[in-house]
Amino acid sequence: MDGIIFDVDGTLWDATDIIAQSWNKAIAKHSHLRMHLTGSDLKAIFGKTMDEITEILFPTLPYEERTRLGYLCFDYENKLLASCPAPLYPGVKETFRQLSAKTDLFIVSNCQKGYIEILLETTGLARYVKDHLCFGDTQVPKHETIRLLMAQNHLSDVVYVGDTQGDSDACKLADIPFIFAEYGFGNAPKAQRRIADITELTRIL
Repeated sequence: MDGIIFDVDGTLWDATDIIAQSWNKAIAKHSHLRMHLTGSDLKAIFGKTMDEITEILFPTLPYEERTRLGYLCFDYENKLLASCPAPLYPGVKETFRQLSAKTDLFIVSNCQKGYIEILLETTGLARYVKDHLCFGDTQVPKHETIRLLMAQNHLSDVVYVGDTQGDSDACKLADIPFIFAEYGFGNAPKAQRRIADITELTRIL
């Protein structure tokens, strides 16, 4: 195996309550919308691309306006998480330490630029992760981002760990194996390989 690629939200941590707080501030300051988001609201849509999320959240706004507001939300999000990071799920750091001794670890997410870097810097995972890519870097669907990361790191035998049906679909399109993190935000009923706790990876990989 050349490496293991991880999703972020719902797989490594749950930052939705903090993110909802930051987005509410951005929406209140930079729009006339009357809405209040919760962490539960975000769990239902995380895993989608940035453009898809803004379309779901701000359907009444013209494309240019919802894009502007969305990027303000992402900027507020990065700034708040940098100063008030979310905790990792139990066992993530030790699992990364053990797995990185056997193979290279990577991250691919549909998030904005800077988000993965904040995760790595604030949690201490940076020392274990060789490379990462996100939608903010590539502006393409997740399966294409996965293939880009594989190409730039000369990978051919990898597995992806994620928590949504979207992750499963991306792996099918990228033609790589998928491991479903049952403890996360979504569901992938047809996933053949699944874990109830991230520490199980040290046993099965």
